[in-house]
Amino acid sequence: MSAIDKYFSNLTELLHKVQTTEGGKMEAAAQKIADCVLHGGMVYTFGTGHGHLLALEIFYRAGGMVRVCPILDEKLMLHLSASESSMWERKDGLAAELLARYPVKAGDVLLAFSNSGRNAVPVELAKLFREKGGYVIALTNMNHSGQVTPRNKLGKRLFEEADLVLDNGGVLGDAAIQGSNGRMVGSTSTAVGAAMLQAIVSRVEEIAGERGQDIEFFASSNIDGGDEINARFLEKYRGKIQSL
Repeated sequence: MSAIDKYFSNLTELLHKVQTTEGGKMEAAAQKIADCVLHGGMVYTFGTGHGHLLALEIFYRAGGMVRVCPILDEKLMLHLSASESSMWERKDGLAAELLARYPVKAGDVLLAFSNSGRNAVPVELAKLFREKGGYVIALTNMNHSGQVTPRNKLGKRLFEEADLVLDNGGVLGDAAIQGSNGRMVGSTSTAVGAAMLQAIVSRVEEIAGERGQDIEFFASSNIDGGDEINARFLEKYRGKIQSL
């Protein structure tokens, strides 16, 4: 079996496992997000390093909810300096500075992404968000997080500062395929995390319909009529959702 086949076989098994073991918690997440949005709340997303890819996964996306606001800071991403971003995510106190830029209120929801869940910024941000009356849903790797110590002054890992924890089912270190020389390759956290998020968002739309209500969703700007659909959302939410 080639490494391509191994990766797809592993990912398929992992997706099935997560659908089975995390299905109830994904349903709970969808219900909470639907409650939030239908009552005028905002869904915030946050991740550092590769976790910020998941923070953007459901933002301004075809078939995605409009009321999604990613908490972004270039220092914590990869495009300026990937190695320095690893240092910044360990910086105690930075989370308070980040959160001060956003008008978080009681009833809002935070989707927080960290595979290890050990570094300062995601953990502190989750704690501060909850102190403002928000609800925190963590998407993390419990196998990994359970085997490492906290790397922050709070002495906590992300799952310990969340109201609801979703487990991406990955292995310690994320890379899941053993190469010919013993090195591990083929990370799964982004692929599985993205699938879980899109499943949750799809369920949110369904829940709104079951309640006889509607939630605003973007269309693709690359289909006929898409720009017209999205234009009214952009006009309505510019200034309310940063990065639009």
